[in-house]
Amino acid sequence: MSKRAVIVAGARTPFVRAFTDYTRMDSIDLADRAVSGLLERTGLPKTDVQAIVWGGVILPSAAPNIAREIALDLQLDPGCEGYTVTRACASGLQAVVSAAAAIERGEYDIMIAGGSDSTSNAEVKLPQKLVHVGAPLALGKPKARDYLSAASQLAPFYDLMPRRPKIQERTTGEVMGESAEKMAAIHNVSRVEQDRFAVTSHHRAADAIESGRFDAEVLTVTTPDGVTVKRDGLVRRDTSMAKMSKLAPVFAEHGTVTAGNASPLTDGAAAVLLMSEDKARELGLQPLAAFRSWSFVSVDPRDQVLIGPAISMPRALDKAGMSLSDIDFVDIHEAFAAQTLSVVSALASTDWAKQRLDRDTAVGEIDPAILNVHGGSVSLGHPFGATGARMVTTMANELALTGKSAALLGICAAGGIGASAVLERV
Repeated sequence: MSKRAVIVAGARTPFVRAFTDYTRMDSIDLADRAVSGLLERTGLPKTDVQAIVWGGVILPSAAPNIAREIALDLQLDPGCEGYTVTRACASGLQAVVSAAAAIERGEYDIMIAGGSDSTSNAEVKLPQKLVHVGAPLALGKPKARDYLSAASQLAPFYDLMPRRPKIQERTTGEVMGESAEKMAAIHNVSRVEQDRFAVTSHHRAADAIESGRFDAEVLTVTTPDGVTVKRDGLVRRDTSMAKMSKLAPVFAEHGTVTAGNASPLTDGAAAVLLMSEDKARELGLQPLAAFRSWSFVSVDPRDQVLIGPAISMPRALDKAGMSLSDIDFVDIHEAFAAQTLSVVSALASTDWAKQRLDRDTAVGEIDPAILNVHGGSVSLGHPFGATGARMVTTMANELALTGKSAALLGICAAGGIGASAVLERV
């Protein structure tokens, strides 16, 4: 008999701008803080965790299976199994639903899932030319003439400097911001609309912080430098349309995407505690929510690489046997205001429904009052592997706190991926 997996709790580090407070903390350090904080808050004994699934994008090359490193670092039961998933910006959601699926298959009763990323500790790749020439020297027993031979192979030397990494599609070379610009043009999303959306994101996130809405999920982190971080560091209460309008476009000379209406490079981690419903009841823990469905899709990156949620969200609704009118909260990852608003526009479009969803009517218009009610990645930041777990945590808490029934999540990701899930209150 299948079990129902439930979300019992979630916790995350405050999210901060890359190269600030968490510069000396890599993805594993941040993951350790999120998971240890989650265990402390719930009072769950370390030995009870049977497995960890973790999401990451910028994986440390010396220890890419972050999930297992967490178990070892925190001295969980030696038998605590762990594996790491990477699905670009949907990695955190992939980790959480993978854990839910494992519980519902009867593999485990208690699992932790989540994700982390440290842009500050992204490894700078050496040019392959240098790697190919230098590796035999490092791995063998070279003689003096071998070094002279290697030096001759490296000439000319102008292309040996490490290059600045870009967030771009491998197959097309398109930078994500360029993708957002293209989507804004296709869906007629203006600069004013993007700036207004970004301002709203910041103000809603600031309200959530000041009202204590995030207290149940945000941990206090003390860095190796002795700095105490208690709240998200990117949220700007004082931002305004006037301030946003002064920012120059970043990706096109006469474009609409700016540093203000795009998500910034961010460090952080988020963790979710999942159990079989029977085990949660047995331990006296009140579940917050459960997954009613999820959907992962892909689109052609040459088209609109970030439009995937406009397909995965309707599919998740269909799998749940629900329509948009049954949903109380919609939470869409804000890679860019342009991308989020383009997804919203597509869902309201009959043409999109006919052309891309094989249906005669539009999915529906999303009421702005229920969309990203506590802000999103534009204001809170976006540690690539952590965002999905953050969204699950926030929406599970919101359903439990308000007594509402269901939330719909949507995440775009590199490679043309769209990821979505329907959460229902337990």
